[in-house]
Amino acid sequence: MMTANLTQKMIHFYQGSLHDINHFLKVTAFARTIGLQEQLDERTQLTLELTAIVHDIACPLCREKYGRASGDLQEQESEALLRPFLAEFNLDEQMRERVIHLVTHHHTYTGVDGMDWQILLEADFLVNACEGNMTREAIESFRDNVFRTPTGITLLNTMYLN
Repeated sequence: MMTANLTQKMIHFYQGSLHDINHFLKVTAFARTIGLQEQLDERTQLTLELTAIVHDIACPLCREKYGRASGDLQEQESEALLRPFLAEFNLDEQMRERVIHLVTHHHTYTGVDGMDWQILLEADFLVNACEGNMTREAIESFRDNVFRTPTGITLLNTMYLN
């Protein structure tokens, strides 16, 4: 129920921006699929799904403030938005801080310290590769350098490289 409520709140937050809404819904679906296939424990799966829902919360602000929503700017601006946004969901401190950490690092590909972070990177890329019309070479490079889960690799290969 928590993910459904957060999803509804995020849709409202995006104020009709279909690109932003569709993006987070697709990333969330891939994150859920990969997490379940990789057999994450229940808490890590929930953390992953909550994070996928809010991972791009800073995009509208960044576009307004900077004229672009590059990954570094999203990471920089996310925490201040997330703290009040997540407050009503009564997450325990550890989960809330993990969600914030993952969102503020979801364009950082080094130092990955958990399957939730790894899967978030993979799920976001699966969507970004299509939305950004990435070349085969860029997709192969990202797969070879960032992807780690068998499920994520299979999805990427099936979608973009077969």
